[in-house]
Amino acid sequence: MKKIFNTFCLFVFLSVFQACDSFLDQVPDDRQTIEEVFQKKRPTEEFLANIYNSVPDESDQWNGHPWIGNVDEVHIAWAKWTIYQLNIGNWTPGSSPFYKWQGYYNGIRSATYFMNHIDGNTEILNIDGQWLIDQYKGEARFLRALYYFLILRQYGPCILLGDNEIPADATNNDIQRARASFDECVEYIAAEFAEAAKILPIVNSHERDFGRATKGAALAFRARLLLYAASPQYNGNTEQASFRNKDGTQLISQVYDREKWKRAADAAKEVIDLKTYRLYEDPSQDPVASYRGVLLNPWNSEVIFARKNNGLWNWDYNCSLRSAGGWNGVAPLQEMVDAYFMKDGKSIRESDLYEGNGFTDGIYNMYLNREPRFYASILFQGTTYKGGNITRDPITVELNYSGRDGKRNGGEDYSHTGYLVLKGVSPETNRLTGVSASRPYVLMRLGEIYLNYAEALAEYGANDAEALIYLNFVRKRAGIPEYGTAGLPAPAGTELIQKIRDERRVELAFESHRWFDVRRWKIVESVMGDQHGMNIDGDGNDFYKSRVVANYAWRKAYYWFPLSQYEMDRGLLLVQNPGW
Repeated sequence: MKKIFNTFCLFVFLSVFQACDSFLDQVPDDRQTIEEVFQKKRPTEEFLANIYNSVPDESDQWNGHPWIGNVDEVHIAWAKWTIYQLNIGNWTPGSSPFYKWQGYYNGIRSATYFMNHIDGNTEILNIDGQWLIDQYKGEARFLRALYYFLILRQYGPCILLGDNEIPADATNNDIQRARASFDECVEYIAAEFAEAAKILPIVNSHERDFGRATKGAALAFRARLLLYAASPQYNGNTEQASFRNKDGTQLISQVYDREKWKRAADAAKEVIDLKTYRLYEDPSQDPVASYRGVLLNPWNSEVIFARKNNGLWNWDYNCSLRSAGGWNGVAPLQEMVDAYFMKDGKSIRESDLYEGNGFTDGIYNMYLNREPRFYASILFQGTTYKGGNITRDPITVELNYSGRDGKRNGGEDYSHTGYLVLKGVSPETNRLTGVSASRPYVLMRLGEIYLNYAEALAEYGANDAEALIYLNFVRKRAGIPEYGTAGLPAPAGTELIQKIRDERRVELAFESHRWFDVRRWKIVESVMGDQHGMNIDGDGNDFYKSRVVANYAWRKAYYWFPLSQYEMDRGLLLVQNPGW
């Protein structure tokens, strides 16, 4: 009889194709059997909780996830962290940083095992009834679909294992699998999300259940999946014509299908039509407070899915000023700073309010008359910063060479661009006093769904007016004029698509979207390479001279991460991602 220790080893530690060694059966006789686990409520719930552990905590963007520091959003100060290796192109299948393939498959296999063994749980049936078993199975199905999606977005076409478990005594030949095509993966994952949505509760009404899967979360991730599938990287991408399995199966669609955009739009609208979520607005009606509150105010009306346990305290530390107890190193690039609109709702290229050079009351004119999201997201030279537990009096931001938080006084802890990220940083966290503000890490919110819906409609081309409504919902909450008002003409066609992309870049900044967006749009070549910031080796006016601060390595292979050489050596039917 297999023991729980054996099962844990098999489903948590082993990779996709690895069979269980016989010595793992040699465990003490007093260990609880896996059959007993699934007859009792508490151990069953603990098993499910363990499956949730694979939900990514993306608060660590320097050593755990690379989605903001390897694109035109942020420069991470420290060369000692893994992100630096990615930025200089120092990665191969034999040494691939941020490798998530195996971890997500661990979660997939655990979820499958859970669904196959929870039926008939005696204690749950006696205490709660069949409905709770069904809900738990729905949660496991949602998590399995989520992990497949996370593999798909990082590695491209994945291996679909289905509902059958791989036996522990399977031979090497028995465990060989080929990659499914991208479209096959999308169909399977979308169906799994939809099936989970039928069972899951619309909302979790009790605080103890916050962070668990819901109907809205399942439908929202399905909508994101279908948006990706409709995008140029996957929809008729003839540049990937040679990407095939060993049997010749085409892995990326070679024929553009406009109807994929319609399907993505319908999926996003299904989330909206739940009428369960609304854009968060602070009681003060201040757009800066509203935008900051989306990520700082726990479990607010906009949050669809979030991870309860996370390392956001570390995000706070790494973003905050050194003089305020932080490590001073998560630095927005000038490209990101320039992406924010002016307060008249126009881009800096279009607005008469943008003055650029010169100073007004000690603030560089580049930073004046910007939209509220800029002031909610970026710490810049000369502004003031005050946090509840960080500092009693306002601190003037000094990121120039000789400044309080500049390079001369910072060791390795200084901004390489002359800016720091403010968005998502709690003013209540202070490393020096050991205070850490707890809140969930938001992985899905309504603002994204509105932009997903608008983009899919605009790309489909059948209802620009509807797309504009939801684009304007986001702008209204941001505190800037809506298109079609205040001298801003209503865009249409390709111009509308670009406006939605521009809005998405700002609204979802530093939330792990940009890396995937520029790839699915196939514009990544135009945004990688030289990245700019202020002259942090200068003081006075010299500080405000733009210069190259980094050059992010890019080649076409980087559209997807490589499968590890270890997986390739064992997977006889596997093909490597293009360029690797």
